[in-house]
Amino acid sequence: MVLVVVMGVSGSGKTTVGSRLAAKLGWKFYDADDYHSLENKKKMEEGKPLNDEDRMPWLCALHDILRREDAFGQDAILACSALKKMYRYVLLSGAFAIASNQPEESGENEALKILFVHLDGPTDIIAGRLEKRRGHFMPPELLKSQFDTLEPPSAPENFITVSLEKSLPEIVLEIESVIFQGEAFLE
Repeated sequence: MVLVVVMGVSGSGKTTVGSRLAAKLGWKFYDADDYHSLENKKKMEEGKPLNDEDRMPWLCALHDILRREDAFGQDAILACSALKKMYRYVLLSGAFAIASNQPEESGENEALKILFVHLDGPTDIIAGRLEKRRGHFMPPELLKSQFDTLEPPSAPENFITVSLEKSLPEIVLEIESVIFQGEAFLE
């Protein structure tokens, strides 16, 4: 059973990559944008970046979805910005991580095993994508705040970084290779 979070700033291709990978593998796919509260969407539409307080209930709800899929042994992919290490901790451990500022290591709510796939690339390419995107609540003006917030994953987090400058088939194949070579979950 594998849980993957495709992460990165707005416009990095999380939904496109995550949905394509899920379709190819026959796995469930969730887009974190679908779970933002109306208040969060309105705030972003107004050009105001979300803060930690705005994001925590949303991240806990996403953790609950991943926890449910894990309990049912269902492979799943979530497209989620997961910009800060703390946000990734919440995806791993839910509300426990908020209080402790770290994922839970053991106990009845042991941290989920998640592979974080960080889609990374130049600001100008991402900005160009955002300029072309229509009908999304996240305006291009907030891209700078996303990069300012971003804490790229680092050891000991379970992650890979994939260049968004590659083609979509190349990106999907790279992620798929890591998953099936077992590199994603070395203990």
